Amino acid sequence: MKRHRLDPETKKATFAIVQAEDELAAIGMALGAGWAGARSMTSTSGPGISLMSEFVGLGYYAEIPAVIFDVQRVGPSTGLPTRTAQGDVLKNAFLSHGDTRHLMLFPSSVEECFSMAIEAFDLAEEFQTPVFVMTDLDLGMNNWMADPFEYPTKPMARGKVLSAEDLNRLGGFGRYTDVDGDGIGYRTLPGTHHRAAGYFTRGSGHNARAKYSERPEDYVQNMERLSRKLETARTKVLAPEFQEGKESDFGILGYGTSHWAIVEARDQLKQEYGLETDYCRVRGFPFNPSVLDFIRNHSRVYVVDQNRDAQMYSLLRLEVDDDCVGKLRRVRHFNGLPIDARSVTDSIVSLEGVK
Repeated sequence: MKRHRLDPETKKATFAIVQAEDELAAIGMALGAGWAGARSMTSTSGPGISLMSEFVGLGYYAEIPAVIFDVQRVGPSTGLPTRTAQGDVLKNAFLSHGDTRHLMLFPSSVEECFSMAIEAFDLAEEFQTPVFVMTDLDLGMNNWMADPFEYPTKPMARGKVLSAEDLNRLGGFGRYTDVDGDGIGYRTLPGTHHRAAGYFTRGSGHNARAKYSERPEDYVQNMERLSRKLETARTKVLAPEFQEGKESDFGILGYGTSHWAIVEARDQLKQEYGLETDYCRVRGFPFNPSVLDFIRNHSRVYVVDQNRDAQMYSLLRLEVDDDCVGKLRRVRHFNGLPIDARSVTDSIVSLEGVK
């Protein structure tokens, strides 16, 4: 960090690492830094996410970028801090107090923890919203082999940031105004030298110009625009990866560290039972349209979850068409140990009724 994150002229650090006293302070600092124009992140596990709920709702409605790494472990409450799970999927998708929907990324390896961190920062600024990177305790604390990380070469995506020159050209400032139909408004950064650049970030009522408002029509307008923004995000979050079988009639859908067990389980199903499978690895939420197409194109899809309540399965049921809901099947692993291929294979064989 000290070699690569120094101002070339002043030699001062261009980054800051702050030890917060708790998760409430941590997310508050991250959102404050994001509002001020810095790229900011914090990390925690499920109980910490619970404490962050109100601040994350502020970030969503006030539209402030931040990245949150969630190292998921078993629950409920503090659970077993030495056991792994994918237990925060539903909670993080809708975290806060109604009518929210958050961007999530699902890394399956150490390499993807690195690359998806870069992607998360770009998405947070482009969509001006908190973004969750959904790792788990298996990936976060166990020893994983990894290839050397690829140095990032693409420029940072800062999103719709207005400069003083932009404000002069536009003749004003609409903080939450959507001018091109994608649901994303404009923002300025503190320190922009223009009389129209300043605004007060409100987590309560505001109109499209960031002014206080209790008018119902302003609130409805804001919420409908946020819905459009999340629809735009469907095509911008990481698309899923697919692996096809030979003339397969059914598919497997997984995410995160379940990927490696599923790859081996597909070999077991083919070699031991003659079952060909297609595979969709989900890498982001809101779901890319191709995820929903995968479900439509198969007679049944086995959704692999590392939690008791089949949270990804439930999230998909909320998103797919009514005629696709019945195609989904649950494969659950929730004993707190990393998922293994045989558990996936045995569950699918049992549900398929194969002897």
